[in-house]
Amino acid sequence: MTETSSDPETAMAVRQKRRLARHMPLAIILIAAVLGFLTLRDYISFDTLRDNREALLALRDAQYLLMAGGFLLAYVTIVAFSLPGAAVASVTGGFLFGLAAGTVLNVVAATAGAVLIFLAARAGLGRALAARMDASEGTLGRVKAGLRDNEVSVLFLLRLVPAVPFFVANLLPALVGVKLWNFTWTTALGIIPGALVFTSIGVGVGEVFDRGEAPDLSLLWAPHVIGPLLGLAALAALPMVIRALRGRKGI
Repeated sequence: MTETSSDPETAMAVRQKRRLARHMPLAIILIAAVLGFLTLRDYISFDTLRDNREALLALRDAQYLLMAGGFLLAYVTIVAFSLPGAAVASVTGGFLFGLAAGTVLNVVAATAGAVLIFLAARAGLGRALAARMDASEGTLGRVKAGLRDNEVSVLFLLRLVPAVPFFVANLLPALVGVKLWNFTWTTALGIIPGALVFTSIGVGVGEVFDRGEAPDLSLLWAPHVIGPLLGLAALAALPMVIRALRGRKGI
């Protein structure tokens, strides 16, 4: 009798432990993000890059592959745990490795970090919310159906519109059941324009430091930069617009 009554309790305890384990990765990321904001924002900065640029260049010249690997690992960590300094890392990539190699390293690292956040969120909150959306026939169900029909376009919009924070663009797709493959390749392609801008700033950052100035990240909002980005965003949204118009006309 005691064994029979304990079986449901044991099963419930096992389910609770599994649920806790699924939420643990995202919880760790959120805790690390808060702690990083409080403790690291004064260390991962352009001042730190300026003060250590000669040592970094010397290490790059002596151990290029080691430096590239260390840079990748550091950047992935910054993105995966939403630590402050992603912009500094992108500029550093251009400063150390030039426009071509720096852009590749920046895109690879940022994409890998984004995928880690996506997987952590999908394992916990994302799984529960996606299941609820699949079971719902109301508003949530319509949102899910609309997202399924326009998944790639929405993902590109999240990457191409500069006003969308990178963390939000990583977290939101996981919470609504986006496919991992679609998230990965749209992230890699969608962040290339912004990566090119930040990396190009890094290529000339040495001269900026020599003038006693700080890198001007407002370049991202300059008309000749924001214009093409918004144009790409409009192209990404075009399939959704066409699909909506066809739906209204019954085509």
